Amino acid sequence: QVQLVESGGGLVQAGGSLRLSCSASGRTFSNYAMGWFRQAPGKGREFVAASSWGGGSTYYADSVKCRFTISRDNAKNTVYLQMSKLKPKDTAVYYCVASEHYYGTYRGGYDYWGQGTLVTVSS
Repeated sequence: QVQLVESGGGLVQAGGSLRLSCSASGRTFSNYAMGWFRQAPGKGREFVAASSWGGGSTYYADSVKCRFTISRDNAKNTVYLQMSKLKPKDTAVYYCVASEHYYGTYRGGYDYWGQGTLVTVSS
């Protein structure tokens, strides 16, 4: 079992920046591919970004490419999502995810989910 706890959400103005953190506990962190999904009000959960097991590879949704950066600190069992140039359409609950066996955009591939942290971008 892996427990994931997100933090860092909040209210920010359009054009601003915010960094989300996800702390993992329970197993060897580097054995897990990590990622972020989000769910906007009234919409389904969508892929945002992912980091491979060792962190050597990353992948982004087109909607956030060049604005968001995923990174991980395996020594601290933490994955981050640095968000910049935020837009109102980025408003959503952001979820941290983990998987031992899958790295990609499919939400069903991730076995572990955090409780989510709300990001609100005002115009």
